[in-house]
Amino acid sequence: MQTYDENYLLNKRVKIYQPFEGYRASTDAVWVAAAVSRVKKGDNILDAGTGTGAIALCLAQRFKNCGISITGIEKQPLLAQAAALSAKANGFDFVQIINADIFHAGLKPCSFAHVITNPPYAEDDMPSPNNSKAMAHNFQDGGLKEWLDFCIKMLRPQGHFYIINRAEALENIIACLHGRLGKIEVLPLCSKPGQPAKRVIIRAQKDSKAPLVLHPAILIHQPDGSHSAAAEAVLRDGLSI
Repeated sequence: MQTYDENYLLNKRVKIYQPFEGYRASTDAVWVAAAVSRVKKGDNILDAGTGTGAIALCLAQRFKNCGISITGIEKQPLLAQAAALSAKANGFDFVQIINADIFHAGLKPCSFAHVITNPPYAEDDMPSPNNSKAMAHNFQDGGLKEWLDFCIKMLRPQGHFYIINRAEALENIIACLHGRLGKIEVLPLCSKPGQPAKRVIIRAQKDSKAPLVLHPAILIHQPDGSHSAAAEAVLRDGLSI
């Protein structure tokens, strides 16, 4: 029996395999991948909690001619296998998927130029009855602070960090980054005009002392429900924020 079905990202530029049941990537992965910048030749990127590999695949497509390497860590074997299959199907031989808990992956601290993550969003929410979704959406070991501690530990000096999360988690995220990362940028994502942000993307840099910057909200949908020009540029054209 076929375990995965075939989907696409970035207006069919990227093929992605995802399980028929359980966790499947959302557009959050595409949005946070679009926040990655300042990538140089030879840089290595860590995707912590890669799921089915959507973030890693979007980055691979965008930087495939830059001589970079990407490592994705995923605890669930089925999701890790899907991510590896997708990387192979797209010809991204510079993408490595590790099936492990992030806290026990054996990676060397201070070794990545960029660390990016779309972590579980819930510490206290009622978990999904689907085990795969529950593992992806609810923290299993530790919580957001421990997850961020790991990501920061993996960053090399002057390295860049990126995260997407619920807007209500912003205060806790900033508290975790304070005094450890600087040049913090907050990019709110609003579904429609007049609505509060439901998601925030945060960028930061290790060893920087630059002050925090709050950017204007990025509008995802027009009043009629169609995608905004900014959303089209990110979700279909694969452009950076």
